[in-house]
Amino acid sequence: QVQLVESGGGLVQAGGSLRLSCAASGSILSIFDMGWYRQVPGKQRELVAQITGGNTNYADSVKGRFTISRVNAKNTLYLQLNSLKTEDTAVYYCARRVEYLSGSSYFSNDYWGQGTQVTVSS
Repeated sequence: QVQLVESGGGLVQAGGSLRLSCAASGSILSIFDMGWYRQVPGKQRELVAQITGGNTNYADSVKGRFTISRVNAKNTLYLQLNSLKTEDTAVYYCARRVEYLSGSSYFSNDYWGQGTQVTVSS
């Protein structure tokens, strides 16, 4: 089995910074990171940032302020949030496609983190 554990959300003033983490554990063979998403009540979940190989992509609303990265040795995905604005307030989710072994069987499943609340006050 695989677990994803998110951490790092919280309450911060506008202009402040946070770093979100998404750690995967289990008998992991490889991970394809689908990215970081965020959602506010009443709105669709939106893609914030992606990382594929050495390439990164960002939503226009966060370009220049957010940075996605990962440490493969730790099976951990990060999102650095700088110059936060009140409109960044949302629940943030990581999404990762994980290939793993269970016994002698191979599996590939998409996993979502449990979500971490980011609240930016004015």
